[in-house]
Amino acid sequence: MNLRDKLRGLLVRLYARRVEGHLDPAQVPKHIGVIMDGNRRWAKAAGSTTAQGHRAGADKIEEFLGWCTETDVEVVTLWLLSTDNFDRPQEELVPLLGIIEDVVRTLASDGRWRVHHVGTMDLLPPVMQATLKEAEEATAHVDGIVVNVAIGYGGRQEIADAVRSMILDAQDRGTSMEDLADSVDIDMIGRHLYTKAQPDPDLVIRTSGEQRLSGFMIWQTAHSEYYFCDVFWPAFRKVDFLRALRDYAARGRRYGG
Repeated sequence: MNLRDKLRGLLVRLYARRVEGHLDPAQVPKHIGVIMDGNRRWAKAAGSTTAQGHRAGADKIEEFLGWCTETDVEVVTLWLLSTDNFDRPQEELVPLLGIIEDVVRTLASDGRWRVHHVGTMDLLPPVMQATLKEAEEATAHVDGIVVNVAIGYGGRQEIADAVRSMILDAQDRGTSMEDLADSVDIDMIGRHLYTKAQPDPDLVIRTSGEQRLSGFMIWQTAHSEYYFCDVFWPAFRKVDFLRALRDYAARGRRYGG
């Protein structure tokens, strides 16, 4: 590392401390959703392989959760694999699934976070399903940040699964379809989502410069604040995280009022 890079790093750290010092703890989001985008483009820019890009993105996760632990964040949702990602070539998808399994095991063994899967289990390989179940069971007692690992997740699929769950639940209770139709409301649907009993995201962060949700938690993010930044996920820094929190704190949330 040359002198210029050292000076730049020092200035960034000093700036991060300044931003952190001005954050109001009362204005910290309780639930942060993260669309971790840009692994492949980061790899291409760095002259690395796609798998190396995904690995670098995976390595960033623990660091990011460490920053969240330093605040009053209670829930973090990490979008690791979408339902659309299953259309990727097998030579990319198979290593990616292995990397994601490693992420889940690492989070579970850390001891600081409670792991919860959000997504469709049926789409996942048996080994991945077993890994997720083991992680949830191993961390069920942890009194720390709830980390939702969105794997095999799609917002439309979640709503379809919620509707299916409501119908099956009504069937089990002997409720007629007419009575079910009369009783359906927003709260009922919320009780059948993957994130039931959790607060909706206050803040959604998307990296890599893309400014769209791509189907991420489309029900839960109705009143969320969004923060889009240009940096690729593997290069996401603490100062970028603090800027997102500062930007969130400066907004006046009116929830449609």
